[in-house]
Amino acid sequence: MNHSESHYLQMVKTWNSGEPSQDWLADEITPRAQRQLIQEVTKDPTTTSKEMQVSLASVKVLSVHDSTIRKRLGKNGLHGRVPRRKPLLSKKNIKACLSFTRKHLDDLQDFWENTLWTDKTKIELFGRSVSHYVWRKSNTAFQKKNIIPTQDNDPKHTSKSTSEWLKKNKMETLEWPSQSPDLNPIEMLWHDLKKVVHARKPSNVAELQQFCKDEWAKISPQRCNRRIASYGKRLIAVVAAKGGPTSY
Repeated sequence: MNHSESHYLQMVKTWNSGEPSQDWLADEITPRAQRQLIQEVTKDPTTTSKEMQVSLASVKVLSVHDSTIRKRLGKNGLHGRVPRRKPLLSKKNIKACLSFTRKHLDDLQDFWENTLWTDKTKIELFGRSVSHYVWRKSNTAFQKKNIIPTQDNDPKHTSKSTSEWLKKNKMETLEWPSQSPDLNPIEMLWHDLKKVVHARKPSNVAELQQFCKDEWAKISPQRCNRRIASYGKRLIAVVAAKGGPTSY
């Protein structure tokens, strides 16, 4: 190898700093480095490949390109995925959700078909511009460590005016558990609505409102009926998850 003394001094300096140089990155990962990578993403699925690159170099394990790290994790079944967003559930919420589900698990399909479903959502003009990823294996999307918890700060639907309106119109209400979007069949409609609205790229609030109305009007009764038809499966999934997040 025909390199100058300064070249080797720079190599040592870079190695000691923990910042891997592009000129000295390995193409292969050692078994030891692989074990460390898997341990890191298992402990913290939000760790980035760049952070793992620096971590390996800092403990003198290996200097390797971040793309090589991603490939090796992929070979071990760990892939970068956008985390699912689910409400932050307290033990009280989980208990209430599970109690509701078990109470209604044996209800006939007619009961749900005659239920008036209500819900609300927020649709932003430009949506979410920042994407976060987690390293996870297949079929682990709804494990607690692989989701992003969200807070529901909206006021309760038990205000005095609402209660009076329901009483006046003789509307019987279900005792609905807090933080339980998995139990509401409208939730998936919100997901689809936001997707098609953002695809139309509204440039101002007026356009956003109009696009929302346009796309909402396109949702057919048949599509809504399909959501209700599978409600029994939704309840079973909640019981299987012990009141926690599900794929619904």
